[in-house]
This record gives sequence, structure tokens and C-alpha cells, in this order.
Amino acid sequence: MRAIRLHEFGPPENLRYEEVPDPEPGPGQVTIDVGAAGVHLLDTGLRRGEPSGPLQPPELPDTPGREVAGRVSALGEGVGEEWLGRRVVAHLGPAGQGYAEKAVTGVERLHEIPAGVPCEVAVAMIGTGRTAMAVLEAAALTADDVVVVPAAAGGLGALLVQASLDAGAFVVGLAGGEAKVGAVRGLGAHVALDYTRETWPADVRERLEGREVTVVLDGVGGATGRSALELLAPGGRLLMFGYSEGTPTRLSSEDVWARGITVSTAIGVRLLRRPGGLRELEERALAAAAAGRLTPLRTTFPLKDAGAAHAALEGRATTGKVVLVP
Repeated sequence: MRAIRLHEFGPPENLRYEEVPDPEPGPGQVTIDVGAAGVHLLDTGLRRGEPSGPLQPPELPDTPGREVAGRVSALGEGVGEEWLGRRVVAHLGPAGQGYAEKAVTGVERLHEIPAGVPCEVAVAMIGTGRTAMAVLEAAALTADDVVVVPAAAGGLGALLVQASLDAGAFVVGLAGGEAKVGAVRGLGAHVALDYTRETWPADVRERLEGREVTVVLDGVGGATGRSALELLAPGGRLLMFGYSEGTPTRLSSEDVWARGITVSTAIGVRLLRRPGGLRELEERALAAAAAGRLTPLRTTFPLKDAGAAHAALEGRATTGKVVLVP
């Protein structure tokens, strides 16, 4: 089979498209003929040899990728025959090996893909979708909320915009550049603005026409996260789930006390200790896609162009979830 291999940490060009032996499923495992593989921002840090979130750089050579969807083509010992030929999606966990034409994983990680859901959609929902479910669970949005979503044209941000609208909230989506702002507007956001412009906080206030921001869903951090925090009305809620700008949003106990805001995280330790675990979030995400409540935006690359996918993701040149197709 063909797979992406990383022999040396470094730039995207180090991701090589190579011929490798087909993987063999062990006891309790299956082989998936991959129809789509998800690319995550964490993958780019690991490629550079940097710790990314909870993950440490892999031993080399390595095949990256932790999200795959496709069809089961082989069964390991102890796996029921009913799995053979099924369309499935799985989060592979730290083991990775997803940027390939075939991937092996434990049967306990599998979800059958609902009828009518393409592999590209399923693979977007198994990782990014489950994170969206965790954020929304913590946010507890209602129709009374005014929600600000930075990076609203990203894989996670686009889902959060859709879910906020589904809850009946008034939604402000922020994105970088006119094309991405247009994508956010296409999702139905009441306000879509370019947050690369210095005036965006003032522009938000003007467009709210007297409404007060009650929720910020912050996966960006840095200066953008701080500016979004400053928009929060007294008693508002800040939900943090990442910091793509490089540092978490700066805040202090004085922010909490003086303004009466609630600050919480939706991932990390909270997510790992959540009753029901990650699998239940994955099921909810797939069900939302099957019902048409959430439709992930996607930027697709051929598997052989994984390096270009990484470069585009790092350069903020993608919209929605980045997906590789063998």
C-alpha cells in the first residue's frame, strides 16, 4: 500500500508518499481500507518534533494521522464476522498511522458510519466533531445567548457556528480574510467579520446594535482571545478549548471578580474525566451529521499531497476540516 512517512522532523516537505507493507490486524483488530483521513493542527507540531497538546513527538519513521473512515477489509482473531465490509470511522488514538491507504485499529474504536454520511464527513466528526460536542455541552447555549466564535471558518469553529444557530442564539463569527468571512456568512452567522482588521472589536459592538455578548467560544487565545474576552458582558461565559495563536487567552482572577464572568475549559483534563467518556461524544457528533444538524466544512487534498495540506493548514489557507483522500 501507499502511505505518508516521516523520516526526519521538520518542514511539510519531509512528509513522503511511499510504498510500505500492508498492515496486518492483530487479535481484536480490523484493517480499514481508508476512504478519508483527518488532518489536525496537532499533527503539524508533531511533524516538527514538538509536543502538541497531550501528545509527544513519535519515534521515527512514522506515519501520522489519528482519524480515518473507510471500509473494513480484514479481521483479526476474535473479531465478529459482521464487521467485514462495514463502512466505519475511528479515532486511532496516539498510535496514529492514519495517513495511509490502509489502517489497523481495535474493534472497540469503531463506529459504523450512518447511512448517507460520506467518509469525509464522518472523519471530520470523529475528532473535531466530538470536541465540538464537548464545547457545546460546557457552554449550555440557549436562545437568549449572544455568541462570539473566533476562527469560525475552521473545522471546529464552523461546527460551533451551526450549533449555536441551532440553539437559537445570535451568532458573531470571526474569520481571517474575505473568503473565509464569506464562508462564515454562508453558514448563517448573523454577523461575520474579518478579525485580521484592527477595528474588529469595535465593528462587533456596532453590529450588535445594543445586544450584549454572553458567550465567547475561544479556541484561538492570544491577543484575539483577550479582545474577545473584553467584549463579554458582566456575567458572561468564556469557554476555552485551544490557543491556535500560540498562547492561552490572558486573564486573571480580577477579570472574574470584577466582571462576574464564568471561565472554564472544555477539553484537557475536564474532557478525559467526563462521565460517558469520548465515545459517547463521538456517537453524538455522528448522529448530528446524519440528522443534518451539523455539516462540517472541508478542504480536501489527495493523500500524496499531505505535505501541501500541512503547509496550507499552518498558513491558515484552509477552510473547515482538512481531509486527505487516498
